[in-house]
Amino acid sequence: MKKIVFGILIGFLFVFASCNNDDDSYSLGDIWLGLGIVDSTQSPRITMDDGTVLVPVAYNYYPWHYHDNSGEAKEIEAGDRVLVNFTVLDDEKNSGGQIVTYYVKINSLKKVLMKGILDVTPENEDSIGNDPIIVQKHWVTNNLLNLELKYWGRNEIHFINMVKQPGVLTADKQPFELELRHNANDDEEAIPYVALVSFQLDSLQVAGVDSVSFKVKSTDYDGKVNEFNGVYKYGGSN
Repeated sequence: MKKIVFGILIGFLFVFASCNNDDDSYSLGDIWLGLGIVDSTQSPRITMDDGTVLVPVAYNYYPWHYHDNSGEAKEIEAGDRVLVNFTVLDDEKNSGGQIVTYYVKINSLKKVLMKGILDVTPENEDSIGNDPIIVQKHWVTNNLLNLELKYWGRNEIHFINMVKQPGVLTADKQPFELELRHNANDDEEAIPYVALVSFQLDSLQVAGVDSVSFKVKSTDYDGKVNEFNGVYKYGGSN
């Protein structure tokens, strides 16, 4: 089995859809996929990226567990980022008639790698690597930069990090320069894989402003340096 650090189903086609339903009932044959954060596993709740809340009331498998790449069952914990495949059973609206909570059956639950931004240091320079990586999609939700990545490998664990140079960030030095780094651990470039990772942007906040801009560089398999720009709005939807 392919060993991979991302903790999601590799090669999975990511499809995101709104759960809004104009009918008074939901079909058991309908499924939705979305990203969210686990609020609690004791009183199960998942807050999705659009702010709606999923309350699981039924499961297709043993709840709050996922299988890692070795096949071992691991427990989902509060604060974990997850990709959820679910079927809506019922909903709850607020006083304005807007749906804020969905009662759902969880069809599958995949843990998604979520990391902070590292400062490059002499101690970690080698371990973060300089191997190529392809950014296929990128988007910001709340305090997270989400990337859909493509790379080649075969048998080794791969590591992905978002890094910046050390130093104090100030509002007049925007956009902040970030770099996506990949360590393939000398893996063979035999099979193409797709993976999803989310990076926490909180460390980019600076006093006196309510948003910051950033630029991300990465190097692909042709040796080309690619860039994209983004904006992080503190505590708001992007």
